Amino acid sequence: MEDNKPEIGRKTELDGKLKNVLNARTLTDSFPRLAQRITPGLRVLDVGCGTGAITRGIAEAVGPQGSAVGVDSNGALIAEARARHEGTPGLTFDVADAYNLSPDGSFDVVAASRLLVWLADPKRAMASLAGAARPGGTVLVADYNHEKIEWFPEPRDSIKKFYAAYMKWRADAGLDNAIADRLPALMSEAGLRDVRVFPQHEEMNRGQPGFEARASIWADTAASRGPQMARDGYGTPEAWEQAESEYRRWVAAEAISIKMVMLAAEGIKPA
Repeated sequence: MEDNKPEIGRKTELDGKLKNVLNARTLTDSFPRLAQRITPGLRVLDVGCGTGAITRGIAEAVGPQGSAVGVDSNGALIAEARARHEGTPGLTFDVADAYNLSPDGSFDVVAASRLLVWLADPKRAMASLAGAARPGGTVLVADYNHEKIEWFPEPRDSIKKFYAAYMKWRADAGLDNAIADRLPALMSEAGLRDVRVFPQHEEMNRGQPGFEARASIWADTAASRGPQMARDGYGTPEAWEQAESEYRRWVAAEAISIKMVMLAAEGIKPA
């Protein structure tokens, strides 16, 4: 989902190989705490839903007595979500801004995954998420701490240089690379109670099904974000093309494990 600042909006535009990452996600694998939390009959709002893969899983989990609404500020992603998941019972998609969700308090669960890491004002967004939950309802947010990533063995210098530039590119735009660690405080500031935190790390180990595809996320990032970064003066297209190529070779021949640190925080809206 895009921020209200134009420069942030450009950075959060999603295309290229990173859309494949969105489409490959599932509720169980990509938001396990939410999968554990959902029961049939709930009304669930998925904010920053992208192409809707997780939202479809939510709709299937809540069943015909429940409902799942996916919202994203990117109209093209919402159009793709509707096309991909047309006909799924109880599932709808709408264009909406995370900062300006309807404050009618009608949802049993308001969820957001990998969203606040792309917003320059996460405090305002968290307040908006809380406003959309019913009294006694749950807000559940999962996000990364990109500063704590672990590669084993270390990848090539080209990808480490790309990653460092990527982190600076984001930080210079006001995005928080360590947002996961701030989630409990943001929830408390939004008035949520009984806040709990659950580790939800993305761990990829050689030998697991789909290892190469999942571990290639940073090659996909270099392919999709590299041109944006170069246009903004962070490196060159040639450097990031080299990083993508060398990272794919590293994944294919050398990589043993990658750990992307992610936390899920859950809070209750006072009744």
